[in-house]
Amino acid sequence: MFSCDQISKVVVLGGGSAGLMAAVTVKRLLPQLDVKLIRSADIGVIGVGEGTTAVFPSHFFETLKVSKEEFYRETQPTWKQGIRFEWGPRDYFNYTFEFQYDAQRQGMSCANGFYADEDCRDLDLPSALMDRGKAFVSGPLGKPLVRGNYAFHIENHRLVTYLEKLAARTGVELSEGTLQSVEQGPNGDVTSITFEDNRRIEADLFIDASGFRAELIGRVMNEPFLPFSSGLFCDRAVIGGWDRGEDPLVAYTTAETMDSGWCWKIEHEHWINRGYVYASQFINDEQALEEFLRKNPKVSNTPRVVKFRSGRYDRSWVKNVVAIGNSSGFVEPLEATALAQIIYGTRWLIELLRTTDLQPSDSSRHLYNTQMGRAWDEIRDFLAFHYKFNHRIESPFWSHCHHDTSLGAYQGLYDYYLDEGPGPLIIHEVPHKPNIYGVEGFLSMLVGMKVPYKRRREPTPAEQQAWKQHSAAIAAKANSAVDSVKALAAIRSPGWVWE
Repeated sequence: MFSCDQISKVVVLGGGSAGLMAAVTVKRLLPQLDVKLIRSADIGVIGVGEGTTAVFPSHFFETLKVSKEEFYRETQPTWKQGIRFEWGPRDYFNYTFEFQYDAQRQGMSCANGFYADEDCRDLDLPSALMDRGKAFVSGPLGKPLVRGNYAFHIENHRLVTYLEKLAARTGVELSEGTLQSVEQGPNGDVTSITFEDNRRIEADLFIDASGFRAELIGRVMNEPFLPFSSGLFCDRAVIGGWDRGEDPLVAYTTAETMDSGWCWKIEHEHWINRGYVYASQFINDEQALEEFLRKNPKVSNTPRVVKFRSGRYDRSWVKNVVAIGNSSGFVEPLEATALAQIIYGTRWLIELLRTTDLQPSDSSRHLYNTQMGRAWDEIRDFLAFHYKFNHRIESPFWSHCHHDTSLGAYQGLYDYYLDEGPGPLIIHEVPHKPNIYGVEGFLSMLVGMKVPYKRRREPTPAEQQAWKQHSAAIAAKANSAVDSVKALAAIRSPGWVWE
């Protein structure tokens, strides 16, 4: 069944990063649409420092054609080459945005994962950079080559402030308002929303970016919420931080195993953001705060507790309401998925609007909901691998994770790995293609945590030599690379020109 009228007016409810990114993206890629964004102080934001994935800079610089010079000046991000996991039996392992374990080096008969039992630090250049406290390789005159699949650490308030300016300049109409009531037509579509100042705004399509409140998709459309409690048990986070001082600025996020969860460390230029994600079933708020402060004695502000539930709404697009961001679903930030999901959800929406000439059908909405559901479920299952096999700490929480975490649709991938190891045919156990992480993400967790498998492959003397040569070449590039402090100074210098 097709909609009767062509969409011409879009209202975005919510002024956080989700609403602003959605509004800017819709307006830039579908400029013929009238886009209004209404923000409210009642719809708060979590407001912590955020890590991103390589999807984020690609979206801003390639899709939206945002000026790099302006973006860096306004948001003041630092770089992220990956995540350092203090996780499993190794001292740590690095998960980057490149192919580490699924790649195959010249002269080797098997994929890299088979040779990474003892040392996985120099599998790729980003990991080698992380290990040496560097950000980018150096080019002519020692200047950093800011390229590749990097991401950002970015402070939420700076990002939101910049997005507000970008939205206004792009043609998005911004206004303030507290939601009072919602009107629906005979078929269930939202026809208008009314605010406390009695303003009534009509639209053809409403984007719900109201965060955990899910004002439209949850409260108005009454869409069922599907909890991820079979694989993800954490439901709270205590958040704090401290001035950087003399702490080195590194180009990665740290994820540290804690007694009843894990702790992030996000690197901003002048501030270090730290957060302990935990399961209240195993530790109360006071105990979590005590552990957090004991292991992070530099915390200088008053830590705060944020409660959340992991899961997603059954459908993200119901009638003429599309949920984006936390109003669509939420998982803890173990893989920095929040901003990426905003981008994916908005881009899929735009592509469906384009291909249907702004007259989406029921089948269009069904396709969107299928894609978004798969994306959320894949994140759930990917994070489940992090918990299922992490034996770094033996505690009631981690024992529960080992025994009771479901791997969901990716159980078959683990079963194959258990028999055959990190071989190339494991790709056939990825349930849906294309997907967000590919086989590489799952191998990073399995090999990184030294999860055993049966079919071992011992390298020949020639392969051992070739492996050492490849690793040495990567290490040499990283040793002569530029750290984040020098890279930031370089891009701020008067003569800097972005490629």
